Amino acid sequence: MATNNSEFFDALAALEKERGLPADYLIEKIKAAIVIAVKKDYEVEDDNVVVDIDPAIGSFRASLLQDIVEEVENPHTQVSLEDAQKIRKTYKVGQRLVTPLKTKEFGRIAAQTAKHVIRQGLREGERSLQCSEMQSRAHEIITGTVTAVDPERGNIVLDLGKGGSAVLPRNEQVPGETFTEGQMVQVYVVDVLATERGPRVTISRTHPGLVKRMFELEVPEIYDGTVEVKAIAREAGARTKMAVWSKNPDVDPVGACIGAHGARVEKIVQELGGEKIDIIRWSEDISQFISAALSPAKVVKVELLPGETKSCRVTVPDHQLSLAIGNKGQNVRLCAHLTGYNIDIRPESGYYGEDEE
Repeated sequence: MATNNSEFFDALAALEKERGLPADYLIEKIKAAIVIAVKKDYEVEDDNVVVDIDPAIGSFRASLLQDIVEEVENPHTQVSLEDAQKIRKTYKVGQRLVTPLKTKEFGRIAAQTAKHVIRQGLREGERSLQCSEMQSRAHEIITGTVTAVDPERGNIVLDLGKGGSAVLPRNEQVPGETFTEGQMVQVYVVDVLATERGPRVTISRTHPGLVKRMFELEVPEIYDGTVEVKAIAREAGARTKMAVWSKNPDVDPVGACIGAHGARVEKIVQELGGEKIDIIRWSEDISQFISAALSPAKVVKVELLPGETKSCRVTVPDHQLSLAIGNKGQNVRLCAHLTGYNIDIRPESGYYGEDEE
């Protein structure tokens, strides 16, 4: 018996709108729930139940199928030819008797079963959509809202919208940053794992990918692929070094990232709370690349050292030595991360420490 049930389809549309779940997905879950309910009430198998839901015409039909036989062995799944022909004389052995069901005939237990399965299906669907949503945002920047701050551990919880929530641990926060409930925070999605409870999202504000994505959003030449970020090294809150290259010889990759009067890089520096950013030109010539990466220090000579490990000796003017090394070794450390080379810096006037070697 087909029933026009506008309330049912209104509820379906509301679920699709409010929960973001596709109607087709909901219909399949509801069909499965009704099949389970009918199976339990009528003691039949899956192929003895047919559920048709057609939102286009607003119809909902559930039917029980029984095999027509000469001798009934299972009264739940079979019906005698004699009884079948009382309904329609043209029935023959081997055919199936279709008995339309009324929803109320499923009974209280069947209805509860259907509700449980639908509820479970909705949860699964929401988790699946959350996972898909977040996996599509992996290695991207997203904005979350602070919902909780743990003053002892320093962790904060962010509401990511349809992506659920995630914890930003203290060690993934930039030193010196403070957060308050309701604050909007940009984070980098490091990884997304699908779990039974939904997506487990790893987020960070210290990851170098955050800076890279910020430049992609700010610099059209990076976004359209003209300028490429070849390498990036970061010590969050202090300094970032980023190596860029242009596939178009007429486009200066460093200038594109800095922007007119430094506007582009300055905007990102402000968003990062004053973190310094060195933008250097990437080169296939590793010596040139290392020289550029040690900026703002000037380099006299780069010697690539033999051996399995990537190592080099860099000579700088005496007055540039402390600049090349940087505060607590930061400049040379970032240069090493950026280039992949172990770097030994020596002053031009002579190699200090040679007697100890």
